Amino acid sequence: MRVAEKLGIGRSIPGFLDPKLKPGQLVTGVSFASAGSGYDDATAKRSNVLSFSNQIQDLWRYKRKLKSLAGPRRAEQLVRKATFFISAGTTDLLFHYLPSNLSAQYRQLHYEDQLIARVANYTQVMRKLGGRRFIFVGLPPIGCLPIVRTLLGTGPDKCHGNMNLLAASFNEKLLKLVQLLKNEPGTRAAFIDVYTIITKATTEPNYFGLIETSRGCCGTGTIEVGQTCRGRKTCTDPSKYLYWDAIHQTDRMNQIITDDAIMDSIGEIYI
Repeated sequence: MRVAEKLGIGRSIPGFLDPKLKPGQLVTGVSFASAGSGYDDATAKRSNVLSFSNQIQDLWRYKRKLKSLAGPRRAEQLVRKATFFISAGTTDLLFHYLPSNLSAQYRQLHYEDQLIARVANYTQVMRKLGGRRFIFVGLPPIGCLPIVRTLLGTGPDKCHGNMNLLAASFNEKLLKLVQLLKNEPGTRAAFIDVYTIITKATTEPNYFGLIETSRGCCGTGTIEVGQTCRGRKTCTDPSKYLYWDAIHQTDRMNQIITDDAIMDSIGEIYI
């Protein structure tokens, strides 16, 4: 998504672990995200990336560095006014439910409830650190991802209904958590519903000026993700595609989502 750019912060937010990070950038905001991670630390282990727990530890380190740079009082003010942007969960469900990634014996009932419990715990830690503004991004219709259509055999013309139901169930529970968070003293929280707008883009592509919604722009568009797109042939005009690879949206689709989110959800954080 392009929220930082739309809010005038910058086209991208520097990573906290970036060796080129300048001290002054600690004041304007940093990213702790790790691509391929999730709320479940087991997901990060399978992806060989930083877990959400690791990212929370980095947040503690960030707070200490910020205090050293700006002073304790200023640091507390900056964190209190900062917006915590939280987006994860898709990889968790993909690893947990796709048969090619995890055998049936490891699947657990009520997995979404376990993820939500983790989100709640992480959020309380962020509040303990001084966080008071939170934006949570819901899950997309996972059953419509090109990689899911490929691995579960629904074909390019049909989304996988059960996977979409799992994503919708998770979103309902996450939204309830956001509503509870709003009741915490001095706390503001918003939920970005990407499920609805991506579903609309899938069923009504012309409305958004899209042409291809079932395949990604890179490679075959059915299985390639991230680094596996390198060196592969890409589509002529990515702006006409919903997906860049078999999981991630194109920059154009992210722009559509961001515009919708700012109009519908994010504004309440800054009122």
